[in-house]
Amino acid sequence: MTAQPFSLAPDRRRFLRQLPLLAAAPALVRGFGQESRDRKLHLSSNQYTWSVYFARDGRNFGENLDGNLQEIARADLDGLEPSGSDPGSVTRMGAGLRRQQLEMRSLYVNSSLHEAEQAEKSIQEILAIAKAARAVGTRIIVTNPNPIQWGGEQNKTDAQLQTQARALNSLGEQLADLDLKLAYHNHDIELRNAAREFHHMMVGTDPRVVHLCLDAHWVYRGSGNSAVALFDIVELYGKRVVELHVRQSHEGVWSEVFTARDDIDYARLVAALVRHGVRPLVVLEQAPEKGTPKTLTAVEAIRRSAIEARRVFAPLAG
Repeated sequence: MTAQPFSLAPDRRRFLRQLPLLAAAPALVRGFGQESRDRKLHLSSNQYTWSVYFARDGRNFGENLDGNLQEIARADLDGLEPSGSDPGSVTRMGAGLRRQQLEMRSLYVNSSLHEAEQAEKSIQEILAIAKAARAVGTRIIVTNPNPIQWGGEQNKTDAQLQTQARALNSLGEQLADLDLKLAYHNHDIELRNAAREFHHMMVGTDPRVVHLCLDAHWVYRGSGNSAVALFDIVELYGKRVVELHVRQSHEGVWSEVFTARDDIDYARLVAALVRHGVRPLVVLEQAPEKGTPKTLTAVEAIRRSAIEARRVFAPLAG
């Protein structure tokens, strides 16, 4: 099929053909919201969220694990996405979460996939962790392949990107055999140089086994604080989104509490995901950084964020 040339010029006939769809869009979103009233949104947070809020107060997440998990429960959350480093720690975390009636529907694991030998080692380590995670109810394994050097300026070569994509495919296939989904995650480094790393991890992998954990704010920040870039990525890969990491900022600085609209219009993002027919797992990743106001405790900041997130993401309940 020959691709039609892209044009920003108005096309009156095409616009008129699309009017019924445009008119129906608000009703579609309302329909999802109406349908979701009988279903509660499962809302998790990432371990990173708690680690950063705790660090702000001079505390270390995990030193008193049961006490820390009690705080998560008090923040009106349904679960936690921990960072898994080995099978034993995942099993212990799963047991601790169960004691607080919390779930671990997703797990974040590190990987190194751009060199073939290291990639195979990393895949085997992740599979061992994933088996332990599946036993405690995990459904999604999230990974962000390591850069060549954290904080460095060196970019992966084309050959390394191709190796990494093949490794993601292999990992995704083997996780699918365990009835788990692999979700690719990015930070800002993957958006450098026309987002070549991010896009190849999408274009160069099989959408049946490599899904997307859309970290809205890292896409926004990595693209030079661009909402245009974020929503373009949603248009390109929205159907692959199985998990959503959410964080808000004000004038580029992370907010203390999540809100629906500020630098990122999350209501618009929800509408776009509804249009793509996906209901991703929503993981709250609000966190402080330099310049973030400090007016609340970790529990209160996340509890207030959770209240707003439940309202905004209600159409994604499922």
